[in-house]
Amino acid sequence: QVQLVESGGGLVQAGASLRLSCVGSGATFNSYDMKWYRQAPGKEREFVAVIRASGSTTYADSVKGRFTISRDNARKTWYLQMSSLKPEDTAIYYCNAYLDAGSVGTMTFKYDYWGQGTQVTVSS
Repeated sequence: QVQLVESGGGLVQAGASLRLSCVGSGATFNSYDMKWYRQAPGKEREFVAVIRASGSTTYADSVKGRFTISRDNARKTWYLQMSSLKPEDTAIYYCNAYLDAGSVGTMTFKYDYWGQGTQVTVSS
């Protein structure tokens, strides 16, 4: 059974830093794209950052230059380093592991796993 467990959230003041961690189990994640999403109260879940199996990264414009995503395949862990936090960063942060393993005939093989979320609250 694949599980993702986030940690590292908390309550901080604006301008502070936090590092979120997500530990995976039950699979080998080397080929997965690892992503972070967040959901603020009353809003839809939104993309934050991705680190692909190749190591390339993409960030949402709202966090570019402040957040850094990284991964440690040996530890099945990936991270979101958040700096210069703003009150608008307040949300539940979710990690996601996604793999499109292609198809055989009409069968497609996609794997999409989510953690339970960790709360980040930034006070002004």
